[in-house]
Amino acid sequence: MALPHTPDSNPIDYIDEEDFIALEIPHEVDGERLDKVLASALPDYSRNRLKSWVEAGAVTVDGKVTKARHLLRGGESIKVFPQEMPEQFDFAPENIALDVVYEDDTIMVINKPAGLVVHPAAGNWTGTLLNGLLFRYPELKQLPRAGIVHRLDKDTSGLMVVARTDIAQTSLVRQLQERTVGRRYLAWVWGDAPSQGKVLASVGRDQRDRLKMAAGSAQGKPAATLFRRLAKGMFSASPVALLECRLETGRTHQIRVHLESLGFPLLGDPVYRKKTPGVAKSLPFERQALHAYALSLQHPATQEIMTWFCLPPDDLKLLLPQVGMSEDDLPKEAALLASIKNDQH
Repeated sequence: MALPHTPDSNPIDYIDEEDFIALEIPHEVDGERLDKVLASALPDYSRNRLKSWVEAGAVTVDGKVTKARHLLRGGESIKVFPQEMPEQFDFAPENIALDVVYEDDTIMVINKPAGLVVHPAAGNWTGTLLNGLLFRYPELKQLPRAGIVHRLDKDTSGLMVVARTDIAQTSLVRQLQERTVGRRYLAWVWGDAPSQGKVLASVGRDQRDRLKMAAGSAQGKPAATLFRRLAKGMFSASPVALLECRLETGRTHQIRVHLESLGFPLLGDPVYRKKTPGVAKSLPFERQALHAYALSLQHPATQEIMTWFCLPPDDLKLLLPQVGMSEDDLPKEAALLASIKNDQH
């Protein structure tokens, strides 16, 4: 079983997901065993599995590897590095239609539809992008995660890049680490958002709800999101804004968490809903209104800077007139390319 790692120590890994679960142990557990406390704090994992992670060195207490029977005194900081489960070692190829925007012998760029899970996990072992990739290119089984280097949430649509060789995968991950991959999103939010802004707030697991992320978490990782307003609209007297968001980092749920922290939750978001107006219940849109519409990177083989542009899918286009906007408010490819070129200088 693999030892804990960070993105810098293992170049073949996801960049935009948290690498560990952080726990702050209350003083009330003084004298209790580590494995018992972990089982209580992380009910999604069996006690035997947690114990095996401790024994494999994938759990640290105040930065040190210890034993499952270690007695806690309370007040410690624990990091748990989830290890792959046996079910994850042999994924089945599945004939899943993929919207391929670009492909060559080195990389492919996919326009992921909303509803498609990127990587198998508990509750979604089949029907994922990874299963579809293995069907299209069986040789991707030789690459970690079938060449996937970053992910989009299940109900976020848009552009993703996938590596087809180990050299390309290493190159793409390093570009992500160095923050040279350009990722731009369109986000429809509730509220009267300013013309532009930047959010600097760590993102980490919500200690009160393990299924959510939280901004400003003491145990989170640094995260930065830039945004600019493209259009303003209205739904039943509640203001709506269309934002272009640019990622400087790529944490789990980053845009959704950051914008909610400013008081601008995404339309349709089922999880991050603080300051969502009551009229949202009458808006027929049931996923977070988020689309990864532009992607730019250095091609791993040719070293050429390449950019891809993808307008939102039909459900988001149909949303526009409902919130007082039109397709004229969407970014134009020529303006995007000029903006990216300007950023590179």
